[in-house]
Amino acid sequence: MTTHEEHATTARPEDMGESREPDPAAVVREADPGPDEAQTLNEDNTLLFADEHRSGLHSRWNDVQAAFVDNPKESVQKADNLVAEVVEELTVSFADTRSRLEAQWSRGEEASTEDLRVALTRYRDFFQRLLSV
Repeated sequence: MTTHEEHATTARPEDMGESREPDPAAVVREADPGPDEAQTLNEDNTLLFADEHRSGLHSRWNDVQAAFVDNPKESVQKADNLVAEVVEELTVSFADTRSRLEAQWSRGEEASTEDLRVALTRYRDFFQRLLSV
């Protein structure tokens, strides 16, 4: 049996239903946000699109699909345009969020360790959100 096979067949505690305590040094704890920070956190943790906007996008997509039978090429062009529009909206939204995060810590030497810890926590949340898209 190779070393790889040994590691591949060895059950880890989390695979066996056992919970492991996280390494306290590896955990970045959440800070209590102030009123302005709470609003930013809520904005960053909401859905990618407001319900009304998402509904409008779905409606437009349904129109694109329904028109396919009558004009397939135009339907595909409209689908491409709609997807490009959504990608652009996401790009702008994520770039704005990243800029806000950077502004919170990039004050040079003025940023305290606590400010940097909070910034890292927010970057972690934003990173997880990016990976979930």
